[in-house]
Amino acid sequence: MNISAITVKIALPIIIIGIFTIVVFIALESSKTNTGFYIVVFLLSVFIFLFGFATGQNFAMPIRKILKRATELSQGDLTTRVYLETKDEFGELAKIFNRIAEDLEKSRSESEKTEKSVDIKVRAKTQNLEETIGALEQKVRNRTIELERLLEESENLKEGSRNKEKEAIALKAEISKLKEDLGIDKSRKEDPNNI
Repeated sequence: MNISAITVKIALPIIIIGIFTIVVFIALESSKTNTGFYIVVFLLSVFIFLFGFATGQNFAMPIRKILKRATELSQGDLTTRVYLETKDEFGELAKIFNRIAEDLEKSRSESEKTEKSVDIKVRAKTQNLEETIGALEQKVRNRTIELERLLEESENLKEGSRNKEKEAIALKAEISKLKEDLGIDKSRKEDPNNI
């Protein structure tokens, strides 16, 4: 049999008071002592001893149950409950404990639901952002390709413009040369002595 500290703490004062009462009773009746008296005193001592431990156990058992369940609750088991059939303060304490455990369980359940809801919303927002970012990246790639194409066309136009400019300069030079040649031929035609 396991005797807990609380049983001893409750039973010991009862036993000590009982023994003290018996000792006082013996001291007052010491002149009238006989064997029957000692038997009664012995039986009374045994009764007080057993009554003290029974009372201690009666108080300790509900406390141990509540303590055990409180330990389970503190370790995260929110389904734990205390069932006491007493209608005293221990029974009230058990009811209050059960309400606290129930409230904690509801709170955890609501917290988990909220967490799941927030997680779903965050995933949806993240997916929307990823899609938007993907679309923007595609637009940037398309614009970059378009800009590269325009730059290439611009370079081609510049090159073509330079070539045309060179051709124009060459044509001007040819025209000037032809003018000179024609100018010389004109002066020969005009001056018949030159022939």
